[in-house]
Amino acid sequence: MSSEVTTKPEAPAGAPGREKGRGLGTMLLDAVRQNSRQYGMLFALGLIVVLFQIWTGGDLLLPRNVSNLVLQNSYILILAIGMMIVIIAGHIDLSVGSLTALVGAVAAVLMVQQQIPWPVAVALTLLMGAAAGALQGFFIAYIGIPSFIVTLAGMLLFRGLTEIFLDGQTMGPFPSGLQKVANGFLPEVGPATNYHNLTLLLGLVLIVFVILQEVRDRRRQREFSLQEVPPTLFALKLAALVAVILVATLLLASYKGAPVVLLILAALLVGFGYVMRNAVAGRHVYAIGGNLGAAKLSGVKDKRVTFAVFLNMGVLAALAGLVFAARFNAASPKAGINFELEAIAAAFIGGASMSGGVGTVLGAIIGGLVLGVLNNGMNLVGVGTDWQQVIKGLVLLAAVGFDVWNKRRAGG
Repeated sequence: MSSEVTTKPEAPAGAPGREKGRGLGTMLLDAVRQNSRQYGMLFALGLIVVLFQIWTGGDLLLPRNVSNLVLQNSYILILAIGMMIVIIAGHIDLSVGSLTALVGAVAAVLMVQQQIPWPVAVALTLLMGAAAGALQGFFIAYIGIPSFIVTLAGMLLFRGLTEIFLDGQTMGPFPSGLQKVANGFLPEVGPATNYHNLTLLLGLVLIVFVILQEVRDRRRQREFSLQEVPPTLFALKLAALVAVILVATLLLASYKGAPVVLLILAALLVGFGYVMRNAVAGRHVYAIGGNLGAAKLSGVKDKRVTFAVFLNMGVLAALAGLVFAARFNAASPKAGINFELEAIAAAFIGGASMSGGVGTVLGAIIGGLVLGVLNNGMNLVGVGTDWQQVIKGLVLLAAVGFDVWNKRRAGG
């Protein structure tokens, strides 16, 4: 007689029994592999911070230097947000550096020469930035000229107009109200303590917001049967986010508090992050960048979306120009040189793809911070500007190379 042997069926790869048997390290590696584009630059930023913190003998994370880091890179981060959206849509904008210079020049003429109140001048210059972006967007979206050519022409045009408006001279100073936007800090409130009370309160509000947002995203993933990280990794992710926000809050609160421009950046990050993640307009931007033909067949108004993307870039470039001019308290014909390259580099380092359709607003901020920490750290240790350019070029090459490798691995 033949004896029949029964075997217990093997659990599928994602079964709970197998998950329990896997180590935390294995789950962590799997999560990193599945989200390499999202987490790769976060790890790189953390590594760069630790490296320069050791290299500078602790000077990098001094409260005063952290505040300076925010102030010094605020205008590049503003440009990076807009540039990320442009690249997601499958385009490029080479004119933003020249447009920031032109906005600063026009603002100086209005405020310094014409004595127009600075809030009115700010509104006028933002409208001018929107008009410049709309003009370029019209030629790109409706005439069909490639964005590289249109924005290259815009770069030359805006730079020339800057020279004309300033007559080759530096013009300033700006009103104190505008200077406080770029260089000021939140006011002191509440009882006297060793920390800036309002900054502590904002930090706690941000921690609660981030926790609720992460829990909400996880719940939505579960509702739509999407892949979600294991509970242990989710708890570690929340703990890491809370720790980073708490450390940054304490560092800022132990100096003069949060800079005013940091609130502007936070509003832009939350607003554009919501639009790109949740709004129909954001999904349309991803659609035309990922597959233009399919987007058209799906009913996406690609010309209208492209036009809006460049109009938005013009407004953000104008805002960056105002912040830059107010920070240095003068408008200069040489302002904004290479800003477009810094913004493009920040977008690609932050996870944008050369082919479009990929990227996040948070990634643009992370890419800008990578460049900002590199600049600040190398200045603190005395690295020359020549070697700084070499290092930043290698970082950009590595980021784009990582994107290409990631696509090939996914295709394989």
